[in-house]
Amino acid sequence: MSSVVDTVLLVEVFVTLFVIMDPVGTVPIFLSLTGGRSPSASRRAAWQAVAVSFLVISLFAFFGQQILDYLHITLPALQGAGGLLLLLVALELLTGNEQEPTAAAGTNVALVPLGTPLLAGPGAIVAVMLFVKSISSAAEFVAVALGVILVHLSLWSAMRYSLPILRLIRESGVLLVTRIAGLLLSAIAVQLVADSVRAFVAGEG
Repeated sequence: MSSVVDTVLLVEVFVTLFVIMDPVGTVPIFLSLTGGRSPSASRRAAWQAVAVSFLVISLFAFFGQQILDYLHITLPALQGAGGLLLLLVALELLTGNEQEPTAAAGTNVALVPLGTPLLAGPGAIVAVMLFVKSISSAAEFVAVALGVILVHLSLWSAMRYSLPILRLIRESGVLLVTRIAGLLLSAIAVQLVADSVRAFVAGEG
């Protein structure tokens, strides 16, 4: 009798996506982007960001390769675009120009940059596409689906329960966290762009 879920694959999917999407690492970035908001708006931004990420990941899991082929977009191009978008946000956080964007509606923050490309970034999209491509049974499909769901629950928990931290550190702490988040985001963005350039060079070579 075959298993309902491939446990080994489930663990592999969860660990891989957990490392790539990094729920713990999103906490300072989430705090910096929601620092000027009410608790209810921050909570709304948390679940909206996770919902957007899950939707994007699911969309690319089923139709990713077809979408990229139809638009004549390569994976390195997707990485480069995500990196440049994150770099713009990082520069705003580092220079202190983020006050105006963070005062906007919570939906905007949840969509960009939280939902994508921070959570549902090129790395996570490519990883899920590869896992889906290797599926050959119902048990493997359930394992991949559960892995994606569990990672998004982890992301929501990390952001949802970061709000008590926000109340504890207050405005001065938020400023410090914002600068740290900007530095982390800029490093992530540069790495994405570097990987994209390296992939382009390797493809031409």
